[in-house]
Amino acid sequence: MCGRFAQYADPETLADHFGLATTAVDAQPRYNVAPTQPVLAVRLTEDQQHRECVNLRWGLVPFWSKVPDHRYSMINARAETVASKPAYRAAFAQRRCLIPADAFYEWQPGKDGKQPYAIRRKDQAPFAMAGLWEHWEGDDGAVIDSCTIIVTEANALLAAIHDRMPVILAPEDYGNWLGTGRTDRETDKALLQSLLKPADPSGWEAYPISRAVNRPANDSPNLIEPLVAEAP
Repeated sequence: MCGRFAQYADPETLADHFGLATTAVDAQPRYNVAPTQPVLAVRLTEDQQHRECVNLRWGLVPFWSKVPDHRYSMINARAETVASKPAYRAAFAQRRCLIPADAFYEWQPGKDGKQPYAIRRKDQAPFAMAGLWEHWEGDDGAVIDSCTIIVTEANALLAAIHDRMPVILAPEDYGNWLGTGRTDRETDKALLQSLLKPADPSGWEAYPISRAVNRPANDSPNLIEPLVAEAP
């Protein structure tokens, strides 16, 4: 699963990388994004003509849920079943998004507890995790726009740390993933499904970091610094 990540690229970098029409992005550097918190997401505008960057609550609430119950607040969707699961299939068909990230974290079990690792591009460029978003409205007028991150099996770099990883899309696939309108045709579904695969490990790095990242309240650039081994 992917349960923590970092978003710290500046608005200009985000606008350039994701092809946004404006640099007016509400982007504050964040180094320890956790479930239920707002996250930046790129999606198509309502007229399907442009890309916009918005804040969505991390943990998808299906539109049909009676209440925003924690049982339906799902932070990850499995690539193998995302197109067919009732909680995700409507969003998969028509509400796909990109979740910008600069790094994500996974924990490797060990005899002294779980050791957190940061995973990022070697060139430290931002990247996009495949996501879905949903719009929920309550009887009392409450509105929640939420999202989930799609995960797949780990690649060779991650396999020794965790058995799953987020789906990371290549920039040339952003347009195909966002698409336009509904995606009900089997040919469209097949194209989307083909994108839900482990990322090529070349160009990526994974390194141990401080366990301070375990606490969601901790949020500073120090969290992504490589762990310095203590002298014997």
